[in-house]
Amino acid sequence: SFAKAGMLSKDGRAKAFDDDADGYVRGEGGAVLLLKPLERALADGDPIHAVIRGIGTNHGGRTNSLTVTNPKAQADLIVAVHQGAGIAPDSVDYVEAHGPGTPLGDPIEIAGLKDAFARLHQAAGTQPQDGRVGIGSVKTNMGHLEGAAGVAGLAKVLASLRHGRIPANVGFKRLNRLIDLAGTPLRIQTEPSPWPRGDQPRRAAVSSFGFGGSNAHV
Repeated sequence: SFAKAGMLSKDGRAKAFDDDADGYVRGEGGAVLLLKPLERALADGDPIHAVIRGIGTNHGGRTNSLTVTNPKAQADLIVAVHQGAGIAPDSVDYVEAHGPGTPLGDPIEIAGLKDAFARLHQAAGTQPQDGRVGIGSVKTNMGHLEGAAGVAGLAKVLASLRHGRIPANVGFKRLNRLIDLAGTPLRIQTEPSPWPRGDQPRRAAVSSFGFGGSNAHV
């Protein structure tokens, strides 16, 4: 039924943000994360892989179809989560996007990210640095885990923090023609890049957007 609806990639390859994107690839998998208040984790001597500074969900309301999401609702959520956590937009290094690899869904998500970062920089009174924030999607590695898609993206970020390296989108060739990143702080992660520990904490955001307009951001 997904194939008949034109939702699945015909060659079984996830091509997030690529001009050849033709649908998503179903994957199988799951992950378990142990979440704990920071003070308790420190008191208990636990290994701490990352600190969650902010989290939120919303819904885009009425949509034009099951798979068409609302970029304004996505942007509203991202702005609310970042501002609520006191995160400066120029301190974010990477966004693990939903990035399903659909020709329309990917540009819609990028439109929401562009709007969100523009609003965050305006509110902070800062000037965005072109191409500072990498964007990737674990779906190019393992497909779309659907109900576990968000936790898969979070697990990828944890691995990136552990190894001090941000991986590239697998098989990326050329940018979707509906996406324009000129003059924005965003860039597609086309090559692996080091993620060293600096004077500031390494920071990443994770987005997961569901059928029918539900949005989550960490």
